[in-house]
Amino acid sequence: MCGIIGILGEKDVAPLLLEGLKRLEYRGYDSAGIATLDNGHIERCRAEGKIVNLDRKLHDQPLKGLAGIGHTRWATHGLPNESNAHPHATAKAAVVHNGIIENYAALKEELEALQCRFETDTDTEVIVHLVTHYLTQGLPPREAAAKTFERLEGAFAVVLIFAGEQDLMIGCRQGTPLAIGYGDGEMFMASDSYALAPLTRKICFLEDGDRVEMTRTGARILSNDNVEVERPVRVTAQSGATQGKGQYDHFMLKEIYEQPAVIADTLGSYVNPATGRINIPDTILEALTAAPRLTLVACGTAYYACMVAKYWFEQVARIPCEIDVASEFRYREAPMPAGGVSIFVSQSGETLDTLEALRYAKSQGQTILSIVNAIESTIERESDLVLHTLAGPEIGVASTKAFTTQITTLACLAFAAARARKEITREQMSQIGEALRHVPKLVAEILGHDSAIRMIARDSVITGARDMLYLGRGNLYPIALEGALKIKEISYIHAEGYAAGEMKHGPIALIDDKVPVVVIAPSNDPLFEKNASNLRETVARGGQILLISDTEGCEKLKDYARWSVALDAIEPFIAPILYAVPVQLLAYHVAVAKGTDVDQPRNLAKSVTVE
Repeated sequence: MCGIIGILGEKDVAPLLLEGLKRLEYRGYDSAGIATLDNGHIERCRAEGKIVNLDRKLHDQPLKGLAGIGHTRWATHGLPNESNAHPHATAKAAVVHNGIIENYAALKEELEALQCRFETDTDTEVIVHLVTHYLTQGLPPREAAAKTFERLEGAFAVVLIFAGEQDLMIGCRQGTPLAIGYGDGEMFMASDSYALAPLTRKICFLEDGDRVEMTRTGARILSNDNVEVERPVRVTAQSGATQGKGQYDHFMLKEIYEQPAVIADTLGSYVNPATGRINIPDTILEALTAAPRLTLVACGTAYYACMVAKYWFEQVARIPCEIDVASEFRYREAPMPAGGVSIFVSQSGETLDTLEALRYAKSQGQTILSIVNAIESTIERESDLVLHTLAGPEIGVASTKAFTTQITTLACLAFAAARARKEITREQMSQIGEALRHVPKLVAEILGHDSAIRMIARDSVITGARDMLYLGRGNLYPIALEGALKIKEISYIHAEGYAAGEMKHGPIALIDDKVPVVVIAPSNDPLFEKNASNLRETVARGGQILLISDTEGCEKLKDYARWSVALDAIEPFIAPILYAVPVQLLAYHVAVAKGTDVDQPRNLAKSVTVE
């Protein structure tokens, strides 16, 4: 999940490397570092913690040099301290690395027997020592790098520079992303095109097994069998604009408030504003219509988007649907039906668990449809079909607008599939289509409850809670799970989401007067009375209820709820999109009240590119 960048430039590269790392900080922020070639010698500056710490050190100890590499780390092997920060270096070479070297222990033992002295606890350090070993044996840098890459096992992206080689940078991609940027007398390498967007718009994406030998005049790419290959160079659509927080205290709050606009953008790409008709490409609808079963696969928040979609695909489109956590899916070797469609949902389009699950589904003959936010991602490039969510860059680690645009896209897809399969009436089509068109306006209205939710979040019963429960039913059960995930991610309160009907089958044993329970239960939900019954059972055991409902639901249950958030009544089909917003705001305000790091919570990273 680390971010890496390399530059062969025409002026001092350290400031450009630092800016690139700031754009890659979503990939990890345990430590950061830069190495440059100054008169042929490798010089480094590294710092524990966020990139602002590296920035301060570079201000006091500036690095010179026209060639360099940088890294922002999410720790896998070794503590997140300065010693373990990348780049790792010897007198002959320096390396930055994203991923995991699975055979590092055997390589380390071999190198220690050759008198190599290790200074870190990372798996990455074996790379630079192995390269140095081959250089010491007299191999030139290109051959030393090639022999090293042949020895590495795992999923990784690696970039190397070499002492005395001012016009050479070597990289390798095996399982985690690496892109090449083409400039005028300059060349660039990075984890993704977003980091390179301010530097160049001409991008080439390496494929698995590719090695690249880069000079200021171009890049020579070789496949893993040492055959020179060409990869297409394209003009990236990524914006070089820096994303700021504007008037907001945190990126997460800014992104919550951007939801009316980005949902409108997403809907605008699929819904005819005059007729309400949803326009999904015919190739996608034909695949869905013919599919005997859909398989939806994702991780984390995106998995909960898939859970919502399962209700829509089965209840509205009447297509059998299975959902899976990506990290488990390929390992259970699920049999997949001929003609099946597998849908993969990912904000970054680089999530390694999801990508490997995609490759398994492809090996089973499935048609692959990806739903991604990041343009030009690996998942998109390896898919047969793609739909983009239009959330724009999401900087806060806890997903908000990416999630609501994912479920908005899935809602359009399920609705269009239902229409194509003739599973809904003209009246239902009109009703749901009209409801979808009003989602941005309704989300904006829900944001008007922000102040009330902030006051609830500051209640000592919530801020002092060690545990919380979230309850929902039907297509709002996944929103309960998502609400619990959000509060865990950024406030560090242990929270669990449950289908409300499951409370009496065990979880109710957890209830006492110190456990806040968030109940998501609109009054026009067919299961409202069952929700109400579960709520009363919880109150009878001392649970402190926060009810998120509509005005009628809050009135009916006012005697049971300690706190309530009353929204307007809405069409049940779109309820998951709208009820996601108050649980996002609740998590945000609880985290602020507790003083945690909202945008960059501990131990997390935005893009998970390791298994």
